[in-house]
Amino acid sequence: MDKKMLINAVEPEECRIAILENNILEELYIERSSRGQIAGNIYKGRVVNIEPSIEAAFVDIGLKKNGFLHASDVLIPSENGSQSSDADAHGKPHREFRKIRDLLHPGKEVLVQVTKESIGTKGPSLTTYISLPGRFLVLTPDVPRHGVSRKIASDEERLRLKKILAGLTPPANIGFIIRTAGEQQTKKEIHKDFHYLLKLWKNIEKQTKDVKAPATIYQESDLVIRAIRDIFSTNIQEIIVDTEAVYGRTRDFLRMIMPKSEKLLTLYSEDKPLFHKYNIEQEIEAINCRKIRLPRGGSIVIEQTEALVAIDVNSGKFKEECDPEETAFKTNLKAAKEIARQIRLRDLGGVIVIDFIDMRTESHIHAIEKVVTDALKRDKARTKMLKMSKFGTIELTRQRIRSSLRDVLFEECKFCGGTGYAKTVESLCLNVMRDLKFAIHSSQIAKIEIAANPAVANYLQNQKRKQMIEIEESYNKKIHIFSTANHEYGKIDIRYLNQKDEPVEI
Repeated sequence: MDKKMLINAVEPEECRIAILENNILEELYIERSSRGQIAGNIYKGRVVNIEPSIEAAFVDIGLKKNGFLHASDVLIPSENGSQSSDADAHGKPHREFRKIRDLLHPGKEVLVQVTKESIGTKGPSLTTYISLPGRFLVLTPDVPRHGVSRKIASDEERLRLKKILAGLTPPANIGFIIRTAGEQQTKKEIHKDFHYLLKLWKNIEKQTKDVKAPATIYQESDLVIRAIRDIFSTNIQEIIVDTEAVYGRTRDFLRMIMPKSEKLLTLYSEDKPLFHKYNIEQEIEAINCRKIRLPRGGSIVIEQTEALVAIDVNSGKFKEECDPEETAFKTNLKAAKEIARQIRLRDLGGVIVIDFIDMRTESHIHAIEKVVTDALKRDKARTKMLKMSKFGTIELTRQRIRSSLRDVLFEECKFCGGTGYAKTVESLCLNVMRDLKFAIHSSQIAKIEIAANPAVANYLQNQKRKQMIEIEESYNKKIHIFSTANHEYGKIDIRYLNQKDEPVEI
């Protein structure tokens, strides 16, 4: 398998990283300087207020929006105790629940980490369960549990890594989790990461004592460094960077943590832009498309809503088999793989509901479930999936850390309010006529001015011309229609004036 990491950093305000497998885009990461990445940052915050109704506290961390800290994300001292365990990449233990009033009070200073970016009107989500990721390890202060990521499947490898963990000598209150990237790594490399993270945590502890809340204690690395740390793996054969400055930073970081991998780094120097050469720009432009066509027929439709993401599978003209059951099964197979890919590319989070084409055969249903499960295993975000329901739907949840890629690249349509629909010209003009008929009875009004988009103005001047003349003659009012090319389509400005051309309120 030919796997590449492409780093596009030509534009100073934007960095983009693409992961290609056999020249197919499988992962895409975009970070803009204007949006300010804060997930993973550590702050010394001050509790502003407590909300017992939702068992949460709001914490001032020095940003525009206060952070949200739920009671379940507040570290309870009684949880401390050394223990070896299996764990996820974040080393999260079972959390005992207590009421927020028993844990925090307004004015209390707390060390918190951002787990989820601000999305919409919501502030960032916080936790006091701090975790510091290295290349191969995750350090967990005040949760001294040691374990191996569950994504490492080999029992033999797990045993080897646990022995390496047992040989580490961290302080009594520090835990370590071996990440998936730690698989097949040497004792030397893991020890190197161990000492680096301990040094980093000591610096954080010192800084926490020296500053007053709210204050930034630790900032996560930029996208390039995070990608090398978290995404890069031994099966990536080439890292291509298109700017000298980022190439130098990437080379220095590789020399520090993975010197053997430096040879994989290449500086792109062709005239044709990097992402154009690999046809990635076309994929990015399609990120907001609702409909994705499948090879040889069939399609999937993706609808993002406030509550959930709905994905529908359609067979379309795909009729490879005469048997409808086989047609449904083969279409669903193709769709399942593409859906998992689109979820990663678009960075969809929260509740996701997939409506597959109905199948009756039990073996077919199990096969689709397995394909989806296997495809989700490669996802960096945490996912949980339910079995297919009797209605042919699969429900899953995916960790939401930041806004989806659609929200980064696009904004809500000013005309339709994000619905995807706008009123027809006829509907807009009928509304204008209703407003006129409501206002014309006022004796104060002598003149009416209507400013609208050319399409609306033309409709009023032509299809509604007769009615306009009747209003002018019957009520002795003058109506002027102005066509403005840059006027918003759905916005129509109506001004009511008296004999002195003074505005009249209706």
